[in-house]
Amino acid sequence: MTMSLVKWNRREAQNRDSLMKDRRGLSTVEYVIVLALIAVAAIGSWRSFGGKVVDEVKRGIDAVDGLKEK
Repeated sequence: MTMSLVKWNRREAQNRDSLMKDRRGLSTVEYVIVLALIAVAAIGSWRSFGGKVVDEVKRGIDAVDGLKEK
């Protein structure tokens, strides 16, 4: 029984080593990190410029409404 446990531990160690050496998923992780950074930048810029855009649109609507009244 202990021999099979030793074989199992050795096989698990080999699997763990092969997973640690495998770099195929690394580019996917990098893409996810870049995507997250882009999302954070987009949210920050939307918060910064979003209020200004809304104010400009309201100002434009008011200007058009003022033209209708004249």
